[in-house]
Amino acid sequence: MKKTIGYVVLGVILLFQSCTSPTPSKKNNLPNIVLIMGDDMGYSDIGCYGGEIKTPRLDELAANGLRFTQFYNTARCCPTRASLLTGLYPQQAGIGHMVNDRGTPAFRGDLSSNAVTIAEALKKSGYSTYMSGKWHVTPYVIDNPDKHNWPKQRGFDRFFGMISGAGSLYDPRSLTEDNAYVAPREGFYCTTDFTNYAVERIEEHETSNPFFLYLSYTAAHWPMHAPDEAVEKYKGRYNKGWDEMRKNRFERMKKIGLTKTEWELTPRDSLIQHWSEDIPDKEWELANMETYAAMITLMDEGIGKVVDALKAKGELENTLIIYLQDNGACAEELKWMSKRTMEKDRVPLTPDELQTEMVPFFTRDGKPIGIMKNGWPGPPDGYTAYGRNWANVSNTPFREYKHWVHEGGISSPLIVHWPEKINPETTGIGGFRTEPAHLIDIMATCVDVGGDLYPTTFNGNEIPPMEGKSLVPVFEGKRLERDAIYWEHEGNRAIRMGKWKLVSKANKTHSFVWDQIDDLELENWELFDMENDRTEMHNLAPKHPGLVQKMAEMWSIWAKRTGIVPRPS
Repeated sequence: MKKTIGYVVLGVILLFQSCTSPTPSKKNNLPNIVLIMGDDMGYSDIGCYGGEIKTPRLDELAANGLRFTQFYNTARCCPTRASLLTGLYPQQAGIGHMVNDRGTPAFRGDLSSNAVTIAEALKKSGYSTYMSGKWHVTPYVIDNPDKHNWPKQRGFDRFFGMISGAGSLYDPRSLTEDNAYVAPREGFYCTTDFTNYAVERIEEHETSNPFFLYLSYTAAHWPMHAPDEAVEKYKGRYNKGWDEMRKNRFERMKKIGLTKTEWELTPRDSLIQHWSEDIPDKEWELANMETYAAMITLMDEGIGKVVDALKAKGELENTLIIYLQDNGACAEELKWMSKRTMEKDRVPLTPDELQTEMVPFFTRDGKPIGIMKNGWPGPPDGYTAYGRNWANVSNTPFREYKHWVHEGGISSPLIVHWPEKINPETTGIGGFRTEPAHLIDIMATCVDVGGDLYPTTFNGNEIPPMEGKSLVPVFEGKRLERDAIYWEHEGNRAIRMGKWKLVSKANKTHSFVWDQIDDLELENWELFDMENDRTEMHNLAPKHPGLVQKMAEMWSIWAKRTGIVPRPS
């Protein structure tokens, strides 16, 4: 009898402990967070933003969540990743340009120790942290790399992906698992393998605590690589050419309410031939776009597998899923690569050798790789980009591309899906959110929902306050209070204040240009009313000189505060 009573008492104690000392996720009901990013894609590529490319899983997330219509990135891959990860402007995070040192803290080209990543912040709330895909916030070093800014050293428990930026999707350089470079498996393809690793982390995760998963795809960055069966689904889809496809996208965007009727479609880029003209290698041009579309659909299928894994685990309801893109569509045409000649001592790699070339000389099975029109889009032995012609379509209806800070360079879809918090009664399923927002807001949002633990110091270093605002109030239909959002990249600069956007384009392309940036130089600024003219067709600067002066001075103050000024060498 005494023994039975003892068991009962022990059971009551254990039950009491389980109720009063639950795991962090059950105690605080902290959500899982899945942050997904596409690479080098335009504003109108995916289906739910007006594109003809098949993205049913993203469309489903949007239909059951929210679509932001004025979400911004930084116009370039690594600055975007630095800003996204830290909640700071990229210059504050040490990557104002690319991952090479330009001599000042803002342009060090290596993620700053005076910044924390989302993973580092969320670990304080008990999150497990995983990353799959492209890192690109520290220099790529082949031999004896300094790993202090690799994912495992910046808050992630597990990592599989690329340390550097671009490379073959079949045989990427800098492929890494946790803290060591690795060779790709047989049959490797970035999108598939990055998806599979993300799914494995979800399936193997212990559900007693929440997790943060950062899935950073390389699709649809050049080279145009996709398996034949995926490309085949798009054969003939683009035969009408880029002019017609662009018009059709714009009409769909107006129909679904992404654009206003008073906004004008920007003219076809003056450097692009009309499709009806005698365009050399038309079949090659079509194959590039068909492959690009296939790359995006394969990414969408991968995102679907992630969602299915969350469902199978019973975690979808309390998982905040965020999807975005790192910059606008890419007009680069790899001209700096096209004159490359085969080096005599180059030989194909063995299966276990590490790939160290951004543009390999051979495929893994020994075929020489052809660049641009010396190769064909799709298979491993072609290394092509779809270029300005199709990038103009991807950025419908905006001006410019990746690198520039007109709308075509910095506008990104933002899809937010969170069934437990986003529902018809409070937010309006599938609704648009027109509030201007920026990458700096993602850290603030993650910290807001993930325990609100953002440090003032970390590892002995002072950490500046987050620059962004939590988007959670916007989920509920509220507005954000802030003075402005700012940009600078390669001498291109902009400021968005309310409905007004002041923007200046550097003269030279694809080079770091500082000779135009002067605190008092106002004549190069253009002013646009984003409510009535988001396609930036009508420069109102001559009509509002006082506003131009005010906003230019605001930009100058920001540039000095974030380290853009003094100018790097």
